[in-house]
Amino acid sequence: MKLFLVQHGEQKPEEQDSSEPLSEKGIADVAAVAKWAQQAGVTVDEIFHSAKLRAKQTAEIFAKYLSPPHEIEEKDGLKPLDDITNWLDTLEYYQGNLMLVGHLPFMSKLASFLLAHTQDEEPVRFVQGGLVCLEKDKDDTWHLLYAVTPNVV
Repeated sequence: MKLFLVQHGEQKPEEQDSSEPLSEKGIADVAAVAKWAQQAGVTVDEIFHSAKLRAKQTAEIFAKYLSPPHEIEEKDGLKPLDDITNWLDTLEYYQGNLMLVGHLPFMSKLASFLLAHTQDEEPVRFVQGGLVCLEKDKDDTWHLLYAVTPNVV
């Protein structure tokens, strides 16, 4: 199983738009990474995103390039301060390749727990619009495969 973790792209400041949609730079950054993922042959079965508009927009851009077999779906538990434990249960039994689009510090805590068995480390530094790929082996051990950021694509 591969797990793709994506921090939403850069958003417009709240004083410009209270719904905080992606900025033009955010849209361009996410599209660049999503295009790279498509060209690299990344496949996902499902894309789940938080309820925040910027996460939904980020998920929509990835879906445009990766064409998952299922529609993107809003899921609870992906907001910045949400507890990661519900997702640990889901990931224990999930069989396909899954993409989660959300926020910091949630994404960092989830990656930290999967890789280092603690939420207090930062084995992966997330970048807005970036893509982190983790893989679970047959022994249920998680490994970092790669991280791609907008500035390298």
